[in-house]
Amino acid sequence: MSIQILPDVLISQIAAGEVVERPAAALKEILENSLDAGARAIEVELEQGGVKRIRVSDDGVGIPRDELALALTRHATSKIATLADLEQVASLGFRGEALASIASVTHIQLTSRHAGSDHAWTIEADGGQLRPPSPAARSGGTTIDIQDLFFNTPARRKFLKTEATEYAHCAETVRRLALAWPQVAFSLVHNGRAQLRLKAEAAAARVRHVLGEAFERHAVAVDAAAGALRVAGWVVRPAAATASRDAQHVFVNGRYVRDKLIVHALREAYRDVLHHQLNPAYCLFIELPPERVDVNVHPAKTEIRFRDSRGVHQFLYHAVERLLAAPVAAAAAPAAAPGPRPPSAYPPPRQAAMPLQVGEAMAFYAPFAVTAASEQGGPLNVPPLSVLGAGNPAAPAEALPSDPSGVPPLGYALGQLHGIYVLAQNAQGLVLVDMHAAHERVVYEKLKAALDRRAVPAQALLIPVALTADPREVAEIAPHLDQLRGIGFELSITSPNSVAVRAVPALLKNADPVELTRAVLAEIAEFGVARLLAERRNELLATLACHGAVRANRTLSVPEMNALLREMEATERAGQCNHGRPTWFQLGLDELDAMFMRGR
Repeated sequence: MSIQILPDVLISQIAAGEVVERPAAALKEILENSLDAGARAIEVELEQGGVKRIRVSDDGVGIPRDELALALTRHATSKIATLADLEQVASLGFRGEALASIASVTHIQLTSRHAGSDHAWTIEADGGQLRPPSPAARSGGTTIDIQDLFFNTPARRKFLKTEATEYAHCAETVRRLALAWPQVAFSLVHNGRAQLRLKAEAAAARVRHVLGEAFERHAVAVDAAAGALRVAGWVVRPAAATASRDAQHVFVNGRYVRDKLIVHALREAYRDVLHHQLNPAYCLFIELPPERVDVNVHPAKTEIRFRDSRGVHQFLYHAVERLLAAPVAAAAAPAAAPGPRPPSAYPPPRQAAMPLQVGEAMAFYAPFAVTAASEQGGPLNVPPLSVLGAGNPAAPAEALPSDPSGVPPLGYALGQLHGIYVLAQNAQGLVLVDMHAAHERVVYEKLKAALDRRAVPAQALLIPVALTADPREVAEIAPHLDQLRGIGFELSITSPNSVAVRAVPALLKNADPVELTRAVLAEIAEFGVARLLAERRNELLATLACHGAVRANRTLSVPEMNALLREMEATERAGQCNHGRPTWFQLGLDELDAMFMRGR
């Protein structure tokens, strides 16, 4: 067969394979044209998931009669005219091929009334074959009505999914654009039934209506800028993360995008607080000068390239990571908590006396007070059980101030449940704390801070502890004893298969030195010392913190429980343990009242 130039209709049908993959793709292109035209209200009607019909009406500026045919012609656009325009394009559409591609595989009717025109005009096309424009009746704006998608390419139509699936993709397309354009009203009708009605509103209200109250309840606002680069929006607290990735929305200059660099930056920001099986949820709007981002990567325009990809990655990472790392004392109370009640609603708690002398209580409480000026910090040193012997004069429980504004964020301890949970009362109601998970995070953050300062204090053992080890592990650590000393471990090799432990990190002095050392040796055997102390540093510290944290079934006194609460309030990322599990939950008074049907 000889080389020949393809006809325009066939070229458009080939291009439609990329631009019009399914009904949702066609709908996206039409909606973006409406938004570029300055529409303030957009109505969408679908039949059979958009396969049978897609009808979009808007109140934008409209299209003049003489340009109706051009609107359905390949590579005809009002958005750009030169290469300079392309390099700094700010509109959602610009390639001039979407409507032509859609027209080549559908029956399409385009009706529009341009601002200042006496009446509207309409033009029709069947499989790319245009008819002359004719007068029509409608108010200002444009209506595009496409029917029988892929009617002339049955092979493509066979690859479409069920009506429910195709509709779900169309509805998601509308919701995404509605998120990015809260100042525009949207309505969606499917098979004659209204599915979505959104009036023009504030961004926060639009997020609530589109993503739901659960997202809003667990979301934290983000707003950061670095020069001309800015990010605003919401990220969900790690405790509310789910296994689904459906609630991940990122917009760059108003355009919904799927970008691996952005996803990686946000995943890294959550890495130290998110369980490995869960995914973060967010709705973020990134703004930067159009010339700093290339949107002409793929006809679908959801893939982009940043001129300074590393800078964008670091900016997003630090903006979100700092927000998630905020200590409890600096963060707002959980969104689910009700507003403060009148002070009279907070009588000081009355608790059964603890078998602890007043002097002893204060003595044990003192080491746990948060001392920000301390260079080295210290672990939560749980005192021996012997001091809790019966028969001692009782000390009253610490009382809440009568004014709720003076109550710390996590409140004051009431008691311990099954040796696992600490119960506390704060201004919002009841706080439940997993004491091991919470203390694990406190120790972990202290270890990280000490290592960052290259000042991990060591606690020498009164009597060195010997343990048997695999000869390969011993051989691996032999050249790196100085590096291990830098993280607080002083080891000496006593034989080809034994090691003596002479010191451990002071932050972990209450942990079993044999267990700690075996954990380090196991990590070294798997990853090697160099890699362990570099890229897997935090994983090693998390393992050590787990060994050094207070264990379940350990009885704590009220001062010790309060000390843990104060440490949590001053510790970054205290809402999650090292493995991403939540460390505390809030039960508001309204929730408790509802459980007991009070006020009904």
